[in-house]
Amino acid sequence: MKESRVSEFIKNPRKALFILAGPLVVGMLVQTLYNIVDTAFVGRLGADSIAALTFSFPLFFVLMALNSGIATGMGSRIARYLGEKNKAAAENTALHGLIISIILAIIIFIPGIIFLRPIFSLFGATNTVLELAISYMLFILLGIFFMFPAFVINGIFSAQGDTKTPMKVMILSLILNIILDPIFIYALKQGVRGAAIATLIAFLFSLILYIYYLRKKSYLRLHLKNFKFSFPICKDICRVGAPASIMMLLMSVSYIFFNRFVAHFGTNFIAAYGVVIRLESLAVMPMVAWSTAMMTLAGMFFGAKRYDLLKSTTWYAVRIGLWFTSIIALILFLVPSLFFQIFTPDQYLIDIGTAFIRVMVFTLPLMAIGMPIARTLQGMGLGLPALVFNLVRLIIVAVPVAYIFIFILGFGFLSVPLATIIGGIIGDSVAAVWYKLKIKKLNTS
Repeated sequence: MKESRVSEFIKNPRKALFILAGPLVVGMLVQTLYNIVDTAFVGRLGADSIAALTFSFPLFFVLMALNSGIATGMGSRIARYLGEKNKAAAENTALHGLIISIILAIIIFIPGIIFLRPIFSLFGATNTVLELAISYMLFILLGIFFMFPAFVINGIFSAQGDTKTPMKVMILSLILNIILDPIFIYALKQGVRGAAIATLIAFLFSLILYIYYLRKKSYLRLHLKNFKFSFPICKDICRVGAPASIMMLLMSVSYIFFNRFVAHFGTNFIAAYGVVIRLESLAVMPMVAWSTAMMTLAGMFFGAKRYDLLKSTTWYAVRIGLWFTSIIALILFLVPSLFFQIFTPDQYLIDIGTAFIRVMVFTLPLMAIGMPIARTLQGMGLGLPALVFNLVRLIIVAVPVAYIFIFILGFGFLSVPLATIIGGIIGDSVAAVWYKLKIKKLNTS
């Protein structure tokens, strides 16, 4: 990429949204499929193995949250610098993001290994499930040295308007993972551990590809000799990235609570819920990609001081998101068992999962409202609104409501998706009001 795409995107912002979002949708679906592929292969090993992955999911999500925060803060700053036509500062910001990601991987690795057993015990994993979960996460922790910088390079490409390159890398990595999973899980008899080993190798492969493309295709040219430490850049990355990480950590904490609540009903329910979470991740990921594209455009438009485009494109993103999620929700509601059978042949688990899914789908259109708005504000350099949105949606509303429904009122396992619907309605209201106040302030100034 020889030139910045800011001028191109300003000329046709709606087209730009699709240009950015299309490859992001594919790429993020592929990213979600990493976990789904593992679950599909491991699911044939039995309920204990699925439960082990279910308990591992929140920890994996924590790792993604920390890394995503760096990529989000860095990407927002890069997009704004490109909007201001300051290429050198954008390149220096990208270098800051890479260095921070490597430092973070080093900081996490050793404590992560030491505290795996007490953490999984706290989650409620016992006996066989506990040992399986530990064996899986040990290799995932080794993989963060590849995963973290790879994810940041992904963010560097996306922030400059190139989402096709990350898509290619993630597709190739997924194909490798699909090939390696049955080899390590079944042929080499590594079971759950084998799924993690396959994922680790795929992480390494993706990092190698990203480095190659960064040298060959990136508009931003990164050379360590040009790195100039900048406290304002670090501060700006943290100002947007820290709330983004905390936001995702809150989501992980909510999953931990929901796992504990569902575990109250037995191993079969926690196994079924784990599959539902992965299906939900797959259904939501296109919306996440759509919102991420909106963040890049918001940063560019904000940097270029085109507040009119910022406003109109945000509401366009919400409208398209509502149409898309409503269609996905309808399909899942009508034939949930069709999707659940991919993960397990157990009819009892399929019946539980079908009931879960038919309530869970009503959360999807709600995400189409709050997500693009929160990402737009992140693109503008405001990290706090997205954090508050998820804090209200999950921790303040959904978790307490689910607890009350199950342990005080004695309702069944469907209390968890019902509580998330209630939280989604309230969280969306908070995000919409915050956004309108910010836009009003920009128009006034």
